[in-house]
Amino acid sequence: MIWLFIYLSLLLTVFLLQRKMLYFPVRFSEAQQARLADAAYLKAWPSENDPRGLIGKTEIKNARGTILVFHGNAGAAVHRGYFVEGLQNLGYRVVLAEYPGYGARLGAPSETRLIEDGIASAELAVREFGEPLFLCGESLGTGIVAGIVDSGKLRPKGVLLITPFDTLTKVAHHHYWFLLARWLLQDRYDNVSRLKNYRGTVAMLVAADDEIIPNERSFALYDQLQGRKKRWVFENAGHNSLPLDANQAWWHEVMLFLEL
Repeated sequence: MIWLFIYLSLLLTVFLLQRKMLYFPVRFSEAQQARLADAAYLKAWPSENDPRGLIGKTEIKNARGTILVFHGNAGAAVHRGYFVEGLQNLGYRVVLAEYPGYGARLGAPSETRLIEDGIASAELAVREFGEPLFLCGESLGTGIVAGIVDSGKLRPKGVLLITPFDTLTKVAHHHYWFLLARWLLQDRYDNVSRLKNYRGTVAMLVAADDEIIPNERSFALYDQLQGRKKRWVFENAGHNSLPLDANQAWWHEVMLFLEL
């Protein structure tokens, strides 16, 4: 009986603290953020007074479109400069969206909050830069992108999903079945349900040796996509070791596919 009590107490603790266990933000003061951004040749977007994200300091004239990037769980937008390096060279304007509670932004992350904020950032990007707009999600960010698409408030020209999952509940169950994660998880990020009616173009990057999001979760989502789609599978790559340097050929291949 005592072991049952201990187990139930553990489940209650995990349930109450799950968002602290799910999200891993890195936080900065505004001054720290400014220094880090400057060192990465980035600046606040849309302004210093309203830093919803970061954008490259170099102005892209006659840009082929705007790519709004929603990063993975750990770290912050300022750590994702490789998206700017890889895509800006191809003629795209890149905006690194930041989440509430991450970087220098106030707030606390949750599924509802991040998706609502992502919609607001995407709408702002279209108002400021016009179309076409491409959405890019990395890991957790794929859940934000799926939520934006499902809202029906925007019409992205294409979607890039990097190490995505079908539902977060299945990923959580894979790692924490003993904590009944499938049933206790509050932020479920059901990408299959949210993308089931999307008929646009989707490119997907998968790490063959992903230790965080099992490949079957990425492939299960891919199989359910109804629109034009293509996937790139990187052998000998883990969740955090995809080849993301700017000279990789896949940047051009992916954007060429999304542009068609």
